[in-house]
Amino acid sequence: MLLNEDRLFPSEPSARRIARALYEHVRNLPIVSPHGHTQASWFAKNEPFPDPAKLLVQPDHYVFRMLYSQGVSLDDLEIGVEHVKDPRKVWRIFASHYHLFRGTPTRLWLDFVFQELFGMQERLSAATSDLYFDTIAEMLQTPEFLPRALYERFHIEVLATTDAAVDLLPDHIAIQNSGWQGRILPTFRPDAVVDPEFAGFRENITLLGEQTGEDAHSWQGYLAALRKARARFRALGCTATDHGHPTARTANLAPGDAAKLFQQVISGHSDAHQAEMFRAQMLTEMARMSVEDGLVMQIHPGSARNHNEKLFERYGRDIGADIPTPTNYVDALRPLLDQFGNERDLTIILFTLDETTYSRELAPLAGHYPCLRLGPPWWFHDSPEGMMRFREQATETAGFYNTVGFNDDTRAFLSIPARHDVARRTDCAFLARLVSEHRIEEDEAFEVAWELTYGLVKRAYRL
Repeated sequence: MLLNEDRLFPSEPSARRIARALYEHVRNLPIVSPHGHTQASWFAKNEPFPDPAKLLVQPDHYVFRMLYSQGVSLDDLEIGVEHVKDPRKVWRIFASHYHLFRGTPTRLWLDFVFQELFGMQERLSAATSDLYFDTIAEMLQTPEFLPRALYERFHIEVLATTDAAVDLLPDHIAIQNSGWQGRILPTFRPDAVVDPEFAGFRENITLLGEQTGEDAHSWQGYLAALRKARARFRALGCTATDHGHPTARTANLAPGDAAKLFQQVISGHSDAHQAEMFRAQMLTEMARMSVEDGLVMQIHPGSARNHNEKLFERYGRDIGADIPTPTNYVDALRPLLDQFGNERDLTIILFTLDETTYSRELAPLAGHYPCLRLGPPWWFHDSPEGMMRFREQATETAGFYNTVGFNDDTRAFLSIPARHDVARRTDCAFLARLVSEHRIEEDEAFEVAWELTYGLVKRAYRL
């Protein structure tokens, strides 16, 4: 087998015994996936996935980022093309470099997929490349591997996509009209209409106004248009918004000053400081709207996007050249928290790519303000070590119940159960250590394991 059944559990026998028992308690619970980047069109059309390269290599920046770092050309991987011309060649490149993923979470995820979904028992390598490709390609053409069948096989209870504010969500509508019982929900992502530095910002605001019948080029009309767009998402089951800002900065400008700033950025003549101030103001405005309509608010700051300018120019956004940056939360969030921090009915989930803030800023903030919860380790820290560091540094101040379970945050649909399995095993290992150190009792650990796997995420995201 590719995977040991005791992977990620403590090596000490008594703690390992506890971890095994906790894991058996939660391993078959439904998957709740409240934040990710899978495509609703997969489930609307329910057509076979294409070849293995298109499914497992091309959309996964964890994969091609590592390959590129070792000199593999993105052109050879056919990144950014709609139809892969030579998928077997792409797969062979991937297979011959599979050793690069040793010790990474990507290796755990992929081995899980290869073993549990496709029954592979030999490790992927140049020698087994064609065996893997042919086996996977053949199985992808069977009814059992259609998107809806996999959704049910994975025991997914609900899966949320991430969708632009101006997306009319035709695939979500098609899913709901199809009669299929799977829950695929949209998430409201307004970056393209709240970030003056987003490509096409002004054109997107014009489109927003046209879609909602509001004068989106006036401050009040713009806010009204956003409220209508949010209502359209809510009508299709949306329970959350998501904000991918460079920083966590918030602002609380007087209405007149906010209107003047909006006119400056909509004119196309704003500078970097004004763009940052506008994003800051819009986080506060989004929180105000969440108080009104009940949508959970997620803030994902701290990524220096498109760090490799040449790759960005050649391939566009999301090609794996994003780098974590230091992020301030205590000062940055204060204007928003001064307004809404004590709202019991508002939920703001904070994420970070700056692990130095776990115990110094995030855990104390979430351990005080009723509206705040801590999102799980994200992106570069979606790993066993990252999850363990988070639990060790955040639990002592925020506890377990100011966190929200696990988000897989993936574009790679087949990796969803693998990622949740890693999270469940890591949490069980952490809880087993607390029990073995007599810091909590074993019955409490079983309760917490269930909450970390299922209960917290359901409540936090209002699912």
